[in-house]
Amino acid sequence: MRSIKIEPIGIIHSPYKNLKDVPGQGYQRENIEAVIEIDEKYKPAMKDIDGFSHLIVLFCFHKSMETHMKGHPSWEDKEHGVFALRSPHRPNHIGMTVIKVKQVHNNKIVFTNVDMLDETPVIDIKPYMGEFEKIKNPQFGWLEKHRGQ
Repeated sequence: MRSIKIEPIGIIHSPYKNLKDVPGQGYQRENIEAVIEIDEKYKPAMKDIDGFSHLIVLFCFHKSMETHMKGHPSWEDKEHGVFALRSPHRPNHIGMTVIKVKQVHNNKIVFTNVDMLDETPVIDIKPYMGEFEKIKNPQFGWLEKHRGQ
């Protein structure tokens, strides 16, 4: 398989400087704010983004130096394949999160639901569209037993 090259479109300015400070999920500290600074050459791509309350952000786990094929979350003893987890120790170290937009100004997006380290490279941004994302009766695999906890 041939390799691909991905150029970051921007960077995260986050209050989290150390891995140990980052929450498992951004909603766990919904009052914390961060900023995505988009590279000037991609500023035209931000047109009309200010009308969305939430965005999907794809980013690089830039501090993850390991790649695992399996792992287990802290609340589970059983091991699972990394594609069934949201671990940063993935083959391509790509992360995804949904952020809540507070403000868009110039080439910056101020947001909450922060779960990324400071200086995290941003790969792409997409609008969160609940009607498009809606899936009827999704299956949650091994996570099913943990739902509602």
